[in-house]
Amino acid sequence: QVRLEESGGGLAQPGGSLRLSCVGSGFVFSSYAMSWARQGPGKGLQWVAGIWSDGSETYVSDSLNDRFTISRDNAKNTVYLQMNRLKPDDTALYHCAKDNQASPRVFEYDSWGPGTQVTVSS
Repeated sequence: QVRLEESGGGLAQPGGSLRLSCVGSGFVFSSYAMSWARQGPGKGLQWVAGIWSDGSETYVSDSLNDRFTISRDNAKNTVYLQMNRLKPDDTALYHCAKDNQASPRVFEYDSWGPGTQVTVSS
């Protein structure tokens, strides 16, 4: 059974940084691309970033790629999202998601974690 568990969220001040982590289990973590997506209050789900199974390619939403970075450590079954220069608009529930391919051209998800809340406020 696929399990994804996010952590690292919390309250951050504008301009601050957070690093989110997601540990996957129940599947061969190193065989699948992973993504982060977020849902802000009153907003739809927004794809944030994706990374291929071997970490050789990373993609970040155009509106976020100057502040957010995705990475992974397959030895630890963990994918990370480094978020810098946070803004109040980054307030959202952040989910990690497992892809159904190793090296997708378009990221698609077949499993989600429950999410970790990020709140950016002074």
